[in-house]
Amino acid sequence: MNSLLEFTIEAHGGLENWEKFKSVSAHLEVDGLTWIKKQQPGIIKDTNVFVDTQKQFVSFRPTYADWHTSFVENHVSILSESDNVIEELSNPRLSFSDHKRETPWTRLQTFYFASYAIWIYFNAPFCFANPDYDVTEIEPWEENGETFRRLQVVFPDTVATHSRIQTFYIDKAGLIRRHDYTVEISENVASAHYLYNYTEVQGIKFPTKRQVFIRNQDNTTVQPEPVLVLINLSEINLK
Repeated sequence: MNSLLEFTIEAHGGLENWEKFKSVSAHLEVDGLTWIKKQQPGIIKDTNVFVDTQKQFVSFRPTYADWHTSFVENHVSILSESDNVIEELSNPRLSFSDHKRETPWTRLQTFYFASYAIWIYFNAPFCFANPDYDVTEIEPWEENGETFRRLQVVFPDTVATHSRIQTFYIDKAGLIRRHDYTVEISENVASAHYLYNYTEVQGIKFPTKRQVFIRNQDNTTVQPEPVLVLINLSEINLK
């Protein structure tokens, strides 16, 4: 494990502590332009989520619905309260073939995107201790008067995610403050994801607000509008 990754993991609560837990749950309020563009406004505006910390599994339970979702790497489904399949999609990544930024998503495609995204958001940086992730410290970045050290992470093919190569910006305290990626399933839109308002839960630190903006070719961002995705988290619990 490189020194910056080790510093970052310790700042977020430490690997030994993280490995005590098998899941994270939280309440999410989600908004932003992405859901409108993809013709799925409000689909996860008010929802509870369960995220596995040991394997890539996520379940959303929207407060407006009498159903819940199930996501693993190559399958996403919507299930009744008695766990009967309402609809399902195998190999969901293939369903985005030739998608453009303006191409609408189905309900299952939306939950595929939201599920793999939230799994990474909750499990980073701890999952990067797994040797299947290739983690390298790259040159620092200055923004708004702060200097951030940066981790470039190459994700394994077995993990569904935005893109194989992603960059995490680490502040002086060791916390992730920005996360860059391209959204491969939406014409590789370049995104800069900012993390704010950290809180500590059972010894683990989580950001309680996230905002995603368009990233320019020079690595600067378009702010304050449009906000592609806005996430507010509460009721975070580890088990």
